[in-house]
Amino acid sequence: MPKELYNLTGLSCAACGARVEKAVKALPGVTRADVNLLKSSLTLEHDPALTAPQVIDAIEKAGYGASLPSAKAAKSQSDSPQERFKKEASQMLYRLKVSIIFTVPLFYLAMGHMFSWPIPHFFLGHNGALPLAFTQFLLLLPVILVNHLYFQNGIKSLWHRAPNMDSLIAVGSGAAAVYGLIILYQMMFHLNDPAFLHKASMALYFESGATILTLVTTGKYMETRAKARTGAAIEALLALAPKTALILKNGEEVTIQAEELRPQDELVIKTGMVAAADGTVIQGEGAVDESALTGESLPVDKEVGSPITGGTSLSSGHLLVKVTKVGDDTTLAQIIRLVDEATGTKAPIAALADKISGIFVPLVICIAIASGTIWFMLGEPIGFCLTILISVLVISCPCALGLATPTAIMVGSGVGANLGVLFKSASSLEQSSKVEVVVLDKTGTLTLGEPSVKNILPVAPTDENELLCLLYSLELLSEHPLAKAIVEMAKSKGLTSKPVESFKQLPGQGLSGIIDGEEYFVGNSKIIGALGITDEDLSLKSNEFSQKGLTTLFCAKKDRLLGLLALGDTLKPKSTQAVAELHKLKIKTVMLTGDNAVTAQAIAAESGVGKVIAEVYPQDKEKEIVKLQKEGFVTAMVGDGINDAPALARADVGIAIGAGTDVAVETADVVLMKSDLMDVPVTILLARAVMRNIRQNLFWAFGYNVIGIPIAAGIFFKAFGLTLNPMIAALAMSLSSVCVVTNALRLKFFKPKLADDSSKGPDSASSQNKQDIIAPNATTFALQSEEHKMEVKLKVDGMTCGHCSSRVEKALSEIPEVKKAKVDLSKGIATVTLKSEVSNDVLTQKVVNAGYEATVI
Repeated sequence: MPKELYNLTGLSCAACGARVEKAVKALPGVTRADVNLLKSSLTLEHDPALTAPQVIDAIEKAGYGASLPSAKAAKSQSDSPQERFKKEASQMLYRLKVSIIFTVPLFYLAMGHMFSWPIPHFFLGHNGALPLAFTQFLLLLPVILVNHLYFQNGIKSLWHRAPNMDSLIAVGSGAAAVYGLIILYQMMFHLNDPAFLHKASMALYFESGATILTLVTTGKYMETRAKARTGAAIEALLALAPKTALILKNGEEVTIQAEELRPQDELVIKTGMVAAADGTVIQGEGAVDESALTGESLPVDKEVGSPITGGTSLSSGHLLVKVTKVGDDTTLAQIIRLVDEATGTKAPIAALADKISGIFVPLVICIAIASGTIWFMLGEPIGFCLTILISVLVISCPCALGLATPTAIMVGSGVGANLGVLFKSASSLEQSSKVEVVVLDKTGTLTLGEPSVKNILPVAPTDENELLCLLYSLELLSEHPLAKAIVEMAKSKGLTSKPVESFKQLPGQGLSGIIDGEEYFVGNSKIIGALGITDEDLSLKSNEFSQKGLTTLFCAKKDRLLGLLALGDTLKPKSTQAVAELHKLKIKTVMLTGDNAVTAQAIAAESGVGKVIAEVYPQDKEKEIVKLQKEGFVTAMVGDGINDAPALARADVGIAIGAGTDVAVETADVVLMKSDLMDVPVTILLARAVMRNIRQNLFWAFGYNVIGIPIAAGIFFKAFGLTLNPMIAALAMSLSSVCVVTNALRLKFFKPKLADDSSKGPDSASSQNKQDIIAPNATTFALQSEEHKMEVKLKVDGMTCGHCSSRVEKALSEIPEVKKAKVDLSKGIATVTLKSEVSNDVLTQKVVNAGYEATVI
């Protein structure tokens, strides 16, 4: 269904938003209507038959203004919510200055006698009573005039039978002004009654009306300034896009406006310049700072063929870039759109506040009238009853209720954007805070998705470089995915390929070719069997590699074996730490993959994932998510491929790795700009922080009104003599909204508390409870729990001499929790004696870092 955004005018509190939503939802074909009080906007989903004029007419009949944002304005930074807040703050500051200029002398004249302040002599005595009263009235008028919008909007809302916060302020301050005016007229008819004049001049309430308006305006000014800061992240993103671009045209560099860029233009980027559009490098090299978009602190090297994202700056070098995306199609524009859309939606937690907001103001007016009436019937003077009525009207604050959720959502979404985490909606942010199980795709998510050479075992007299050179020469002609890994490794060692003749692909076995007059063969065990060659030691090694999920390639001549290579996918650098962090957050982890069980188990053991569901067809991944949900788990799916899209859509929270496919990114609820799995725990920590902030805001907003209104109504007057001055009530009301917005701004200082390495998080099994979350029909493996053993044995592969065993012993001994490490070279076993508990992952990773392969026995 079409989704449209409308700009709204005349909103002052949550009651206004509730009124607009009610009016719009009454229209035929409307499926969703969300008013964002913070942005003064309406997000509408409706049937195509419903037109914009019909929507606008319904909103205007409800007493508010509405318009569609123009295309030009939508792209303009000057029309952003932050700019509107700044303009509003500037107007509020003017109103506040005028209000203070006239309220201060009014307050002085009205209250001076109570504090023995010096008063001009012509205002003293019964002869000065009327001039004093009239002067106070004259000082009140400018305050009312400069703040006329409270009365204009408030009375208009009352007329439409949809009272709002402006109505409360207008009625409260207006009642004080009208009451004072009535007293003023009475004084005119009692000029010869000194006692009456003195008593009347002490009960004018003009100062209450002016002070209420001034304090409310003070609060509004502070609130509007704070609001402007809530969207600082979006403002910063908008500022990333340069206004001009340097292009190469007919061999000359020409500066044009950024909006004039078109696909296929050649964009020149020099050191210090910012890319004005997305594109691909066609000439030059350089280091690009992408921190503003991805949060990655280190510059990223770019060369011919590398992608460039608009809004990133060139730290060093010189690039010529062919433009591929401009305007709204750029990555930067899409990020801004996602963040903006997320802040325009509502979280389910706001539902209760919305329901209360719809009846809040009418309820408060009823309580105020009832309170004043009851006290009058109990015999209290009219002045006391008026004080009660005004205090109840003024202290109640529906604004705090309306701002509690959107302020936190806007700040949280902005913080997420700065960290490279994009929430598509407020609902996805709330769901992320509730996640209990994270399901991880293997290829491209946990792993790099690209095979690499893990081990090379030449057979004497062939050495490692000679073996690799032969493989390089043959695989250079192959299109097999494993060939790329071999070619890249050979190039990294500076090896050169040899000419190959009679190159052949051998289906199901491998390939062959003639080099320097001799025929060589590369392939799996079948090719060795066909040649009739056997090598017991290499066969054992091959089986060992296979058990670790690695692929083995043999290289041979017709009469003898030259060696073998083990290749496999590689974990992303921070996958193990990310999994440990999830367990630290009491979140279960499951790996969902179509790979064979052996490979899946090996990757799970290396990464620390708690459970494995292997050999799952792409179309069945969604079914596995459903099974987890039926078990009662709030489930997040993390993936990057097209085959992950159904599972991403089905999960409670779909999280797409930013480097993944467009389909995965489009389907997901959360997009990670970096291909860094550590951003998954960051996402959950941020979501929890935002929801905690929202609950604090709602607690304050509800608690303030629940406590403040009864006190203002005089419920404690008989027992404790406690009442509330209308001016104090106005101050409390103003500060309540400021407190909510200020509390939300604390989220700007959010820093994810993550361990420096995986050793600081619990191991995979300690946080998981397990058999109950695994689909019974899939191939599954439960990883062994970490036992509190003081001795651990590791199988270490790749050691060939005493120097190797010494390196392994030294590496393991460097771990603080290790008391002693002893290696048996002949058996390939390392025995580790522990001083305290340590994760198996830490032990194995330390050996891997030393250059060897290790598994815990």
